[in-house]
Amino acid sequence: MTEQQGSNGVQENNTRDALREASSSGAGSKEWHLIEKMVLTMALEQRKARRWGIFRFLISIGFMFFVFSMILQTAKIDRNAVVGEGEYTALVEVKGPIMADGEASADVLVTGLREAFESPGTKGVVLRINSPGGSPVQSGYVNDEIKRLKGLYPEIPVYAVISDLGASGAYYIAVAADKIFADKASLVGSVGVTASSFGFVDTIEKLGVERRTFTAGEHKGFLDPFLPVKEDEKVFWESVLKTTHQQFISVVKEGRGDKLADNPDLFSGLVWSGEQALELGLVDELGSSSYVAREVVGAEKIVDFTPKPDPFKEFTKRLGTSMAMYFSKALGIEGPVLR
Repeated sequence: MTEQQGSNGVQENNTRDALREASSSGAGSKEWHLIEKMVLTMALEQRKARRWGIFRFLISIGFMFFVFSMILQTAKIDRNAVVGEGEYTALVEVKGPIMADGEASADVLVTGLREAFESPGTKGVVLRINSPGGSPVQSGYVNDEIKRLKGLYPEIPVYAVISDLGASGAYYIAVAADKIFADKASLVGSVGVTASSFGFVDTIEKLGVERRTFTAGEHKGFLDPFLPVKEDEKVFWESVLKTTHQQFISVVKEGRGDKLADNPDLFSGLVWSGEQALELGLVDELGSSSYVAREVVGAEKIVDFTPKPDPFKEFTKRLGTSMAMYFSKALGIEGPVLR
């Protein structure tokens, strides 16, 4: 017997005792016997309804699991069928901020690229980019992996196609491709490095707040926004950014070579439209991913190799939350109770 069942039994016994006491004080009238019978019947019906509701919920959950697993299996079968038919253009999306554990992390993109190159029907690989950039480390990992895969599969060309935005770290990835395409209105470039924060020194002084920071190392807290900036630390941090910027510039020059125009603003962090980027040599041609697949690769069929978030994990996570809420209501547990 569960705790809830025991609690229901105690409540029914208490109700029965109270009714009997009232019945005895009422000289055994038929009205009290009738009321007792009605109350106990209602309690039993409520108990049955609660059990039936839980049973129906469990059946529904089981059915949902079955349907969901069938959908996943069908999607997997369809994907395998498409991949197994003739030649195609393999697509890998670079979407959103490039950062660890994100949708466009190096782990995600490298996994998709490897599967795309290794697939026997791949005639060419397209990196479809719509990203403002992000981590230079993550971008560097992807850039290096593209070059490694090109060495292993020299017969498979790689094309970067910038849709809305291909800036900063996203362009860092794009320059590893054999050619870069963009739309005339795409935003391309932003070859620069930035690091920003806020300073709250005057604010906490006005509020009368004392900042206490304990460090081992003279410069350990130099990025603390509640401490004043020291000139030597500012110079040091700018040197770190300049070093990273030079690494970025070297990668762009390596990837684009003599295609780049002689323009002093090329590596200033500015961003250009697709048409301007074409004149500056930042991109090779104007065109979409479907254009590249059809006219450049010569395989109009596109197969998406971008790894997707595990839908089963997302489903079970949300399901667990829903089940917890349902059972807490079904069992009468609405929150902490002091007894």
